Amino acid sequence: MKEQLRQVLEVLNLAEKLKYELRHSWLSNGRQESVAEHTWRMSLMVVLLEPYLDHEIEVARTLKMVIIHDLVEAEAGDVPAFEVNTPELKEQKRRRELQAIENLRHTLGNGLGQHVYELWHEFEDKLTYEARVANALDKLEVRLQHNNADISTWLEVEQESVFLMGQHTEFDACLHQLKELIEAQAVQKMETAGISVAAVKQRLISKPQIAV
Repeated sequence: MKEQLRQVLEVLNLAEKLKYELRHSWLSNGRQESVAEHTWRMSLMVVLLEPYLDHEIEVARTLKMVIIHDLVEAEAGDVPAFEVNTPELKEQKRRRELQAIENLRHTLGNGLGQHVYELWHEFEDKLTYEARVANALDKLEVRLQHNNADISTWLEVEQESVFLMGQHTEFDACLHQLKELIEAQAVQKMETAGISVAAVKQRLISKPQIAV
């Protein structure tokens, strides 16, 4: 067992990087958010929303996907979606992440490593209801964090993303209603700051959809 625990310890040491790998999101106190903090609130969302979802979920499996989904960023780094705006850049990001999950599988060994590998791919491919829930929470948590931050930190693309969350939540009534609440919160924040919501929506109409 000690050899297996050495493998686990190696991954735990790698995962420490997620405590200081920063995202393009800011906290309400003005500090930039880490990947680990994003993952923590996603995990809390699973616990708090599970009773209200349309269908019963395997909570342990969903939490595992949430915790593992950004683990590859300890090696590949976090890249904001708006910076991956060409097929070539998306492919480069995908290759880095695939290599990172392969490295994790190798480090942990065939049993646990394969389990982590399969959970990561389940999340990425949205093959199950649990994976779709986890993916939706990923998008909703990002939007919620922008809402929590000072609006001066929002880029134009983050104003526009307010109105693009529905594509990720429409499969579940609970998540879709939560999306509407978060969207309303964002609209109020923009209006209070004097940002024209109509102008933001017009920008969306005049250009291809962005990834969020």
